[in-house]
Amino acid sequence: MSDRYDLVVIGAGPGGYVAAIRAAQLGMKVACVEKRATLGGTCLNVGCIPSKALLDSSELYELASHRFGRHGIKLEGVGLDLGAMMGRKDQVVKELTQGVGGLFRKNKVEPVFGSATITGPDSVRVSLNDGGERAIEAKAILIATGSVPIELPFLKFDGSTIVDSTGALAFDRVPEHLVVVGGGYIGLELGSVWKRLGAKVTVVEFLPRIVPIVDHELGNQLFKVLQKQGIEFKLETKVTGAEVEGGRVRLSAESKGGETLALDCDKVLVSVGRKGYVEGLGLEAVGVEHDPKAGKVTVDVHFRTTVPSIYALGDVISGPMLAHKAEEEGVAFAELLAGKPGHINYETIPSVIYTWPEVAGVGLTEEQVKERGLDYRVGKAPFIANGRAKAMDEKDGIVKVIADARTDRVLGVHIIGPRASDMIAEAVAVMDFAGSAEDIARICHGHPTLSETLKEAALAVDKRTINC
Repeated sequence: MSDRYDLVVIGAGPGGYVAAIRAAQLGMKVACVEKRATLGGTCLNVGCIPSKALLDSSELYELASHRFGRHGIKLEGVGLDLGAMMGRKDQVVKELTQGVGGLFRKNKVEPVFGSATITGPDSVRVSLNDGGERAIEAKAILIATGSVPIELPFLKFDGSTIVDSTGALAFDRVPEHLVVVGGGYIGLELGSVWKRLGAKVTVVEFLPRIVPIVDHELGNQLFKVLQKQGIEFKLETKVTGAEVEGGRVRLSAESKGGETLALDCDKVLVSVGRKGYVEGLGLEAVGVEHDPKAGKVTVDVHFRTTVPSIYALGDVISGPMLAHKAEEEGVAFAELLAGKPGHINYETIPSVIYTWPEVAGVGLTEEQVKERGLDYRVGKAPFIANGRAKAMDEKDGIVKVIADARTDRVLGVHIIGPRASDMIAEAVAVMDFAGSAEDIARICHGHPTLSETLKEAALAVDKRTINC
């Protein structure tokens, strides 16, 4: 006998658990299958949340060690208890994953812990973590299995010296020398953590710039700031091999100019991207069109795959691999499934890099505006002219507003500076309502706040800044 549901969700990450909860709120009987022992997916367990916990802890350590004196706070003998720091990180993860379990109980979503295989257009077989199998039937099946790190053939993860992002969140000691392969946001965030805690950090990037999808002006500023913080970079350089011996790694690399390099280190973080996780789902057998190499499932605008009763969202479909993108898709999917007008504006999904200073952006970069041949204007304002930033001793960075030259509609906003991750929400809201730079400029911002820098940048579009 099979259990019968309106919807079975495979994966309890941000996309999956949000879709399950929203569907249950709309009156559906829902089960959510998760192969981990805890809910929350990569984001809560080994991604967004634990990395931010370590980023905040390491930033406090950096402040206490090097910058408190500028505030008149004298400390002697600042020490690092890495075990306690990791324990706090684990507690944050535990509380939030348990919180998802509480939300499931509140909304009457049934969690099923095990590995799912789709056996038909309305059936799923689960190999339970506790042993045995369970058959589930559902009117609709949602694939929300997230993504996994990409492994290089000559840099296989060993969980000790050559690690992925999960491994870099759980070192039992501060590395002597950490080499980060890849100059994307995950590598830079985790590299920042260990640099603050005392490691030598070298980033090797194949391209001529780090974070290439970021507005280039801000990416260049981030590069300079991270260099000033002590992170070393090898750009236009590719890693060609590795030798592991005695707990150390000797990386061989080659620059664009043909120069060969050797990097000796005790830890290597391979952070060259992620791919959707679709292994073991049985997609071929049921006829779901997908690209197994990229881990991407083909869907229509309603998240429907080539099998009408099977859907997919989040990292296993096209678009940025971001938790908040998956969450919005989870809500839109559930509402569409219930016959309601679910909607996502993919043009206003923000991105954030949680280095310090932070980098956040929404909409088009200046490079993308130029590629589209649009006539535009740019307004910029530096944080060094902002009273709150000065008071905080956080003066690095700028806000950049890009607006259509004819209509003044905001095309993009890009921020590098303190709390950029929080500031970008105002820009998202304005752009979602097709607002203009003038709209931002006319909004009264509290004083003194960091957000006044966004107002000044909007004023700068019309060349009428007041405070800078």
